[in-house]
Amino acid sequence: MTEEADFSEQITDGKNKSNVRCQFCNSLMLKAQEGTYNQEEVDVPLMMQKQDRTVDSLNSEPLKDFWLVKDMMTFENIGFSNTVDGRKFLVCADCERGPVGYHDLSTRHCYLALKRVVHKDN
Repeated sequence: MTEEADFSEQITDGKNKSNVRCQFCNSLMLKAQEGTYNQEEVDVPLMMQKQDRTVDSLNSEPLKDFWLVKDMMTFENIGFSNTVDGRKFLVCADCERGPVGYHDLSTRHCYLALKRVVHKDN
């Protein structure tokens, strides 16, 4: 059973209250009030893959709290990684760590996982 995270302090009027940054290099990814809170459970590959995995599979975890960004140009700094099952994974454009979320190729919407980023203004 997974522990439920409480992100209520990060949400104001359905938007991100503060800037969203990379947890590793502090690079600004998304400015405050630019992402819309969205809950939808999606399997996202782990940031650190386990050594015992097979070549054709990725270890993943279910995430459900995301900042929805409808236009990828809204981001201050984001990179794109591998595409799997119609989703292109998002990474930090500066340090290339991730995935921090995914880009849905069918809707062209981006989803930034709250659990994979930090929320601070500087």
